[in-house]
Amino acid sequence: MRDSYYTIRTATTADLDGARAVMLDTVYRDFGTGYVPRWHGDIIDLGGAYVTPARHTLLVAVDGRGGEVVATGALDSRGPAHPPNPAHVAERYPSGVTAQLRRVYVRPEHRRRGLARRLVDELLAFAAADGGYRAVYLHTDPAVTGAEPFWRSLAKVVHDEREDAGGGQGIVHFDVPMP
Repeated sequence: MRDSYYTIRTATTADLDGARAVMLDTVYRDFGTGYVPRWHGDIIDLGGAYVTPARHTLLVAVDGRGGEVVATGALDSRGPAHPPNPAHVAERYPSGVTAQLRRVYVRPEHRRRGLARRLVDELLAFAAADGGYRAVYLHTDPAVTGAEPFWRSLAKVVHDEREDAGGGQGIVHFDVPMP
């Protein structure tokens, strides 16, 4: 269900605290890890990670009824690093020519309204307009409810590390087509 109360826009300096709150709430509530600096350092410096660099962006979904940031989505030019990712994944998605989708998070009470899909559509349009990206990549934790089916619905290529490791917890990597 799409909801006309929401506006998707490029984050401004005034949006950063609200975006950070959505992200931190997600890593604590949905991931159960809490803030881990080596994984989540970009959340603390959103401006340096996504707002300042020319080929990066941070989008927010704002609820027009109260002006609150209720969802986020980011894109940067860093491909997956090895380690912790497998070497073949890092080689397939090199930094500089890979747009990586990051931090696509929606507050639970605002889910199922098309916000994540709208954010991803805008991020893919940003990547296509850049002209320098040849692939769009993301990884997700399949233990997060709803994340894997959502990303599989958008993906062109899926590489499931759980299958390589014989099952269990792992990361699922996605190659998402640009418009």
